[in-house]
Amino acid sequence: MKAEFEKMIDAYGRDNEGSLPPAIIDDIKESLPEKVTKQELVQILKEIGEAYKFATVHAGESVGLVSAESIGEPGTQMTLNTFHLAGVAEVQVTTGLPRIIEIFDARKEIKTPMMEIYLKSPFNTDMEKVRKLAALIKESSFGDFVSEFSLNIFDQELKINMNKELLDDEELSVAGIVKTIKTKLKGYELSFDENLIIVKQKSKTAELKDLYNIKEKLRGIKVKGMKKIEQVLPVKRGDEYVILTAGSNLKDVLQLPEVDTDRTNCNDIHEIHAVYGVEAARQAIINEVYKVIESQGLNINIRHIMLVADIMCANGTVKGITRYGVVSEKASVLARASFETPIKHLINAALEGEVDDLTSVVENVMINQPVPIGTGLPGLVTKMK
Repeated sequence: MKAEFEKMIDAYGRDNEGSLPPAIIDDIKESLPEKVTKQELVQILKEIGEAYKFATVHAGESVGLVSAESIGEPGTQMTLNTFHLAGVAEVQVTTGLPRIIEIFDARKEIKTPMMEIYLKSPFNTDMEKVRKLAALIKESSFGDFVSEFSLNIFDQELKINMNKELLDDEELSVAGIVKTIKTKLKGYELSFDENLIIVKQKSKTAELKDLYNIKEKLRGIKVKGMKKIEQVLPVKRGDEYVILTAGSNLKDVLQLPEVDTDRTNCNDIHEIHAVYGVEAARQAIINEVYKVIESQGLNINIRHIMLVADIMCANGTVKGITRYGVVSEKASVLARASFETPIKHLINAALEGEVDDLTSVVENVMINQPVPIGTGLPGLVTKMK
């Protein structure tokens, strides 16, 4: 019976007006209920066909303009209620308009990078294992474990008292830490007993100022964890535990055997592009923008956001909608000039003798001409004699 239904679906996909795309046909096959009659299936296919036809865009529709307005108008409303946000319950994250600007500008450095680290079974249900893994990921620097630094001016040595309790909590030893430091310090002698580390300069002529500098350098040396992950927080989501982090380091985290590489993600688009590639970056842009819009209680059709994401990732890299990114590649001089720094664009165009064919919407609006869109858009391929 199932095979017969699948044949029916395939036939409908082919013969249906405008024929359904393969992705939708596969979706129908997967989500078809177990108990379904022929009549019901015909009805289902008919309604899906109508919904698909309704969703398609007319030839010559100015999708860019519609998308710009559809995102711009709610975005304007959003500015009014963005900045009154208290701390988010779990981790402080940029939301609202600042976040949308961050995504669309494709900023290299974002304000609050974070990750959601999902774990494989059986690690994701055992709180103790999750805690241990979280502690392992969190970046700890040498300064976190020091109770005091003291400088001995006569002997020209730096004494460092370590905090034994903190070291024990993190399962670290003074000997292990000294071994880590030794690789980073050249020209200094290190000695240690129980909780005391002594740093001496090898040459006698060295200045006291150098010891001060060494103290500051030591403070920042990483002794444990992964770079850039400043805070970790295990939280429960449904039946499993997820580790939220402040700071992101997708590349290193995905190499841990306990981590579920399919679901783990971060909110830094460039990092996703570097690790997973441009398709994933496009999807991340859509997800991140949609998350913000939903959290603000607004309603924007996802196709408008998909169009923006497509434009940003069209040539295989992630480009922001800025005068250096997407806008700089426009063929039309007037379209570039309408965005930012108009005088610069116009002068450069004049120097190079550029020609603007006025093929797009923006430039025709600027010079008060009818815009080239709508039902009369397709032109004939050949001219008849």
